[in-house]
Order: sequence, then C-alpha cells, then structure tokens
Amino acid sequence: MSERHTALRSMHDLGLAAWFGGSLMGALGVNGAAAQIEDSTKRLPAASAGWARWTPVNAAAIGAHLAGAVGELVTESPRMARQAGVGKISAVKTALTLGALAVTGYSRMLGMKLQNAGGPPVDGITEPNHQTPADVASCQRQMKLLQWAVPALTGALVVVTAYMSEQQKPGQVFRGMLSRAGGLMSSPIMAGKAIGMGAPKIGKAAAFGAPKIGKVAAFGAPKIGKVAAMGLATRHLVGAGR
Repeated sequence: MSERHTALRSMHDLGLAAWFGGSLMGALGVNGAAAQIEDSTKRLPAASAGWARWTPVNAAAIGAHLAGAVGELVTESPRMARQAGVGKISAVKTALTLGALAVTGYSRMLGMKLQNAGGPPVDGITEPNHQTPADVASCQRQMKLLQWAVPALTGALVVVTAYMSEQQKPGQVFRGMLSRAGGLMSSPIMAGKAIGMGAPKIGKAAAFGAPKIGKVAAFGAPKIGKVAAMGLATRHLVGAGR
C-alpha cells in the first residue's frame, strides 16, 4: 500500500469543503440577503442569480470530491480487507455521499423552477405569501428543508472522513488487523471445541463397553479351561493304553 496519495486526498478534501461551505453559505448568505430586498418581486430573481453563478463551481467541487473518493477507495482497498471496521465506515460514507448527491440534484431542479418562475411576490426565498402562485409556493416549502439537508449531509461526510483518518494511525491499523485475524481464526477454534466436546462422549461409550467385554471374557474363560483339561486327560489315557 502506497504511503502518499496527496493529489487524491486534496481533491477529496477540497471538493468536500467547497460542497459543504457553499451549501451552508447559500442557505444563510444568498437566501438570507435576498430576503432583505424591499421589493418582494425581486427577491427570488436575486437569489436565483446568486445560485446560478455558484452552480458551475459547486459542480466542479463535487466532481473533484468524487474523483478523490473513488481514488482513495481503490488505493485503500487492501487495508479495507485486512483491518476490521474500515469496510463498515466506508459503506456509511458511500451512503452519505449518495444521499448528498441526490438532495443536491433535487435542490438544483427546484431552484431552476424558481428561477424560471420570474418575479412572483414572496415573503422570503423559502417563504411564500398569499400572492405567491401555488406551484412556486410548493417549491419554496420543499427548498426550506432541502437547503439545510445538503450542509447536514456534507457536514456528516466531513466527520466520517475525520474518523477514517484516525483509523489510518499505526496503532489503529495494528489493532484492526489483530481483530480481523481473530475473527478469521474463530472458525478453527469452534471446530476444535466441537471435537473436544465429542471426545468425552466417545470415551464414555468405550468405558461403558469395556465391562461388557470383560464379562464375556470372564464367562468364557472357565469353559475354555474345562475343555483343555478334558483334552489333556484323554491324551494321558491313550498314552497309558499303549
């Protein structure tokens, strides 16, 4: 396993930082500032213009993050196979990434609808009023939740990435490999226990059978002795007759 993957890590971290920071700044800064415009019909167009300028940069950041993440996944795959716990946290990270991508894509789709709606009167970027058209109001209500979902998911990715960095410390790697090795050895140990549990049963069976064999031998011994004695006497008589 190579020790340095600076380019991949930089793409991963910078892309994620821009994705998280841009979404949080957009929710607080762009939407918040546009809501302060006095003319209610200019609030949505102002916010839409700000998001439109940020979208290409955000797309590039997401692409860089995904490229770095896939590259790290490939380069770290040997450690995932040897160190316990790495595979599970990688699955969590993948799920969070897919969720953040889905929410970001859907948010952008709603944003384009709001952008194409023109300048309807609204109380805020995500708050309609009684004069707001129904379709625009529906998009705004969804955006009110989604604008915080994106930074929440990407922020969770930052935390998971920090945790995975801790797993790469030598002590963590050593303990994880020992744990994985112990799990692999558990099957032979269980098999040995099964054999050990079966051995007393075999011994008991042999012990129960031994007295019966002894009894048979004891009962048969006198009969064999009598037959041998009779044969010897007969041989003496025959010898005397000669």
